[in-house]
Amino acid sequence: MSNIVTQRWLINRRHFLRGIGATVALPLLNAMVPLRARASGSPDKPRRSVFVYIPNGVNGMTWQIAKSGRSYDFSASLKPLEKHRDDITVFSGLHHPNGLGQAHVCADTWLTGAKIDAQSARKYENTISCDQLMAEVTGPHTRFSSLELSISAGTGRPLNSTTLAFSRDGVPLPAEENPRLVFNRLFGEEPGGIAAQRARLGKRHSVLDAVLDDANSLRRELGNEDRTKLDEYLHSVRDVEQRTERLDAWLDVPKPTVDKQLAAPFQRDVPKAKAGEYWRTMFDLIVLALRTDMTRVVTYMNGSEGNGLAIPEIGITQARHNLSHHNGDPVVLDRLAKSDAFIMEQFAHFLDSLRDVRDGDEPLLDRTMVLFGSGMSYGHSHANSNLPILLAGGKELGLKHGQHIDYNRPHLTSDYTMGYDEWRSLCGKPKDDNARLSNLMLTMLQKMDVHTEKFVDSLGPVSEII
Repeated sequence: MSNIVTQRWLINRRHFLRGIGATVALPLLNAMVPLRARASGSPDKPRRSVFVYIPNGVNGMTWQIAKSGRSYDFSASLKPLEKHRDDITVFSGLHHPNGLGQAHVCADTWLTGAKIDAQSARKYENTISCDQLMAEVTGPHTRFSSLELSISAGTGRPLNSTTLAFSRDGVPLPAEENPRLVFNRLFGEEPGGIAAQRARLGKRHSVLDAVLDDANSLRRELGNEDRTKLDEYLHSVRDVEQRTERLDAWLDVPKPTVDKQLAAPFQRDVPKAKAGEYWRTMFDLIVLALRTDMTRVVTYMNGSEGNGLAIPEIGITQARHNLSHHNGDPVVLDRLAKSDAFIMEQFAHFLDSLRDVRDGDEPLLDRTMVLFGSGMSYGHSHANSNLPILLAGGKELGLKHGQHIDYNRPHLTSDYTMGYDEWRSLCGKPKDDNARLSNLMLTMLQKMDVHTEKFVDSLGPVSEII
């Protein structure tokens, strides 16, 4: 890089560190790497993770794969993924121990595995989600540490979240639902220009400074319990402060230029009444964000427990929540099965795109792990065992696929019948207490270079896929 750029960066960096102390570092940009370091070899290739959530469980009779191992046949609901057999692993029998018996907190805890007491008057408390642990590692290399997308903007409300991402303090991170707004945030010009954006960030920083000064003064007058509560609040304020400094640090770095033809689908509002087109547009946006390295961690709620789309293009006018409360009605169950298969068609489109886009000399999919699933299995009675879960991609990160890992099978006395009573029974209580979703998340964390030997109640990584 030129001497002028080097000098300007060093000056800005010294100013940045003087302003906030040495606890936060600037993002490591390619332009900031000394020439001699760059000449010695390219930095590690990006590692990416995407988390895709569907609400209210599935029709297990058409979802469940009958045979374990590698020579399995795809079920009716998963048939759209057959062309990706070598890039996916389907799981049966996984659960969150802390999620058993829960109802509409399934999305709140899908990536945290936290114990949330939804039955009493205790305050709502969550913990950090695994995507945010990943974002702490990958964030310094990208303009956005993570990207949160959903069917509904914002965070929803406690016990019925519309976001999957939670900070270290268990604070929900707001999601965005409009592809056009997300595209403009990622690739559009800063409103009013860089100077105006920097002024807005400066004003936000001043407000945060005032809040911190007032809170520190108040802290001396509080008792121990109130100090603890205030410290939790201050940690959240400091997190916002760090994000503000981060945004400011990136203002002088140009955003990628997106070809007009590539950008066109994101310049219009896609109505949710066209569910398939809406979902595909969101998936295409995720691919674009990953291929331009704007972020390496994405969460996407295809729907929330209280807001899952109807699919009028295939004749399903009921919302997903209503379909999940089928009470065993064959007609409603058939609609749920069709809904499941349609969603998997859109997910297959996503995997197609990740496979077709080149990341250097390899498919983008090979360096991207995609976890797909739900925090509920049997929606009619809000059962949370035998969760529908699959993992795709990440071959270049050390994952091996092409199998159905069934933790139920060793504990069954006969083959699956795919009957209604069997499905309901599988979802009621775990067949294997050690078959924990947190084990799979621990595996992903380690593949993202998060240095940890445990995530929540995990017992170890999933050896079958590494």
